[in-house]
Amino acid sequence: MAKQELVVEWRHIGRDVGSTCERCGETGMAVVAVIEEIRPILEEEGITVRFVETVLEDEAIAESNSILFNGVPLEDLIEGMEMTSTPYRSCVCITGQDDVECRAVEYEGERYEAIPPELIGRAALKALGLE
Repeated sequence: MAKQELVVEWRHIGRDVGSTCERCGETGMAVVAVIEEIRPILEEEGITVRFVETVLEDEAIAESNSILFNGVPLEDLIEGMEMTSTPYRSCVCITGQDDVECRAVEYEGERYEAIPPELIGRAALKALGLE
């Protein structure tokens, strides 16, 4: 059987996790926590897990706070999830642009500015065809 790989890419503006907006920072910490939790379980099944952090230029803020699983965006893996954007002061400070909006997700009637760990975990399993 061919060895499977799960590549989790987290995209955000700012130089690094310490200098991104609070919303993206919370998402980034959640991604890392979920990967640490699922990596040993998946590796037992022969699935390698790789984490990639992509720092975007400030002009690419529309792509910030996004997670891809083997190249597929989180919102395409979770049925009923929609991406939205909301004004966010923390991003204004980083980009120096006025009226900046950062990505958020809407799922089952709730809006999440930082992507919750349980949705990250579900998307990872769906990307592997395990859910």
